Amino acid sequence: MSASRPGVDFPGVGCGLVIRRADGRVLLCRRLKAPEADSWNIPGGKVDAMEPAAQAARREAEEETGLVIGEVDLLCVTEEILPADGQHWVSLMYLARDFEGEPTLVEPDTLSALDWFDPADPPQPLSVFAARAFEALAAR
Repeated sequence: MSASRPGVDFPGVGCGLVIRRADGRVLLCRRLKAPEADSWNIPGGKVDAMEPAAQAARREAEEETGLVIGEVDLLCVTEEILPADGQHWVSLMYLARDFEGEPTLVEPDTLSALDWFDPADPPQPLSVFAARAFEALAAR
């Protein structure tokens, strides 16, 4: 019997991190895999069992970008049902202004590019997760 998969076999708990520079630009990653393959997204992933979501957001961002992430603040909570990918996620989105290093494409098997963008003029296609995070950022 195969293992159950979060987000596919039952709603998954995810996290995302808006990494924002002093000039207001945010770091986006181009995804290679579902959900939303080929879309630009904020760094993130699933929250592991017994792992606080804020810690998961830092971990995922560090694994994907090579940056060292400091303190993060809760930005918003979203629920996304993605029929095209057959996935359902509840995601806690965080904001980081405190980080060190230069972003590096550390996971070329899951991401094809990293770059800084103005959240008011993001690249397309933009993932629904990033779009929701940018809406919350603009509302602050």
